[in-house]
Amino acid sequence: MTDLSPAQAERPLRVHLSEAALGQRLDHALVVALAERGLSCTRSQLRRAFDAGTVSGPGGRLKPSMRVDAVQDVELALIAAPPLHAEPEDLPLRVVYEDADLLVVDKAAGMVVHAGPGHPRGTLVNAVLFHLGAQAGDLPVMPGNDATRPGIVHRLDRDTSGLLVIAKHERAQEGLASQFREHTIRREYLAIVSGSPGFQELEVTTLHGRDPSDRRRFSPEVARGRQATSFFQVEARYGEEAALLRCRLSTGRTHQIRMHARHLGHPIVGDGLYGRPAKSPRLRALAAGLGRHALHAAVLGVDHPCGGPRIELRSPLPPELQALVDALAEP
Repeated sequence: MTDLSPAQAERPLRVHLSEAALGQRLDHALVVALAERGLSCTRSQLRRAFDAGTVSGPGGRLKPSMRVDAVQDVELALIAAPPLHAEPEDLPLRVVYEDADLLVVDKAAGMVVHAGPGHPRGTLVNAVLFHLGAQAGDLPVMPGNDATRPGIVHRLDRDTSGLLVIAKHERAQEGLASQFREHTIRREYLAIVSGSPGFQELEVTTLHGRDPSDRRRFSPEVARGRQATSFFQVEARYGEEAALLRCRLSTGRTHQIRMHARHLGHPIVGDGLYGRPAKSPRLRALAAGLGRHALHAAVLGVDHPCGGPRIELRSPLPPELQALVDALAEP
């Protein structure tokens, strides 16, 4: 199926609604009719067209909720989406390393890396653009990304804190992206998980794909998916209640550590998407007061993409996670 091109969107399309469309909502019927012609149209594209009044039939302008009550031809002209871009915002930003090519920040939990549904502003990208000032215009955009993600070569989940590297120009971006593709970047996380794992060290390799029961999650229990490999090492045990794990990534899939922790039966404390209520009343209370999940990007090691010395950085547990560890360590 082919996406509608900008050229197609600029001129009206005549879409025939046959008897099969009778009784359907108009917006749904149009999507089906376009698909039959091998064209893909998103809901947001159609919504903009209806809002702009560029969907019409024999009787004039049409509404998306109308029911198709006759075989007819509909004139449809799609409206191009407004250009996406990110604006500088004066937001808290902890810079731990910076040179002419790179910027490494220690992201706080609760901050989204770049704009997305429900988060148009207040992101790490907005803060970085403000920090860089005049240099911000040189930030590159990875192929396949849009202009809301300048300089971004990898991500951390909103409630994951820790180290994240940003490229200041295209050469740096290409060098970092190559290291991510070849899995040569050192990334270690600290995670506080529920229960006491039955291993001291463990390498986990699974498939990684959308969870068919909840599309917000990823799961290893899929028929097809990409390979995901994580290495877990127990740093400390807090009886049978919880444990502190060091997690090293060999691959970098979305939610990989969170997915693997759930798969092992030891979900990350405070993880509302992949977790489940802890058996321990004390741990349930501590998780409820945490306000985030207990995952922190603690170590980042990269070869300088522009010929400088290798960069090795460490970030200690943030205060709220250190307080959780201290509370768990109490008898």
